[in-house]
Amino acid sequence: MTKRRAQSSVSRVRGRGAPRRPSSEHWLLLLGVAVVVAAIFGSLTDLPWPAATLDQRRPQRLTMAEARASNARVPVVTAKRRAAARFRFKGGPAAREQATECLATVALYEAGEDRDGQRAVIQVVLNRVGAAGFPKTVCGVVYQGATRKTGCQFSFSCDGSVTRRPEHEGWEQVRRAARRALAGYVYAPVGRATHYHTDWMVPYWRASLVKVATVDSHIFYQRR
Repeated sequence: MTKRRAQSSVSRVRGRGAPRRPSSEHWLLLLGVAVVVAAIFGSLTDLPWPAATLDQRRPQRLTMAEARASNARVPVVTAKRRAAARFRFKGGPAAREQATECLATVALYEAGEDRDGQRAVIQVVLNRVGAAGFPKTVCGVVYQGATRKTGCQFSFSCDGSVTRRPEHEGWEQVRRAARRALAGYVYAPVGRATHYHTDWMVPYWRASLVKVATVDSHIFYQRR
């Protein structure tokens, strides 16, 4: 056998044993089969497509009834409610008057004319003044975050309530409640609560705190 014929024989043997590379037509055919199988599988099951899965991960807005039902399932833990200390105001007459106005404003806009609600809101503000992580003045607590895009701590200070719904009645009564609190009165039912919300909403922070009281339609929480 000549050298050229030997090389030709080796080439034919290698050609028979080497796998053929799939052509572009084969890839398109496989892709089409995969799409058809996926479509059939999706029609026979309740499994969502990827876009639907992403939509399901978004937080769903609860109705008022659903939020109230959810809040009702969280028990009030009175055993963990800590008593609040008497507030000691440090400042002169002008600073006290300013603090009185801040307390009266937040109490009136947050609780309306409900006197228990007003006293509860005032107590929360004073509790925050003495708690870590909050401003150390009454007005600083009341208007915390009012100028930030991330949101305010008390909704009236950044939702336009003051200009859209000005309050003309109830000021004298709520100012008396504010002065009394600055003089040391403690509204005991909410203890050292630093957070609250209405019962028709479920805030993201609810699970991180302890529910210690309810006053009318407001729910109060303290730190664990």
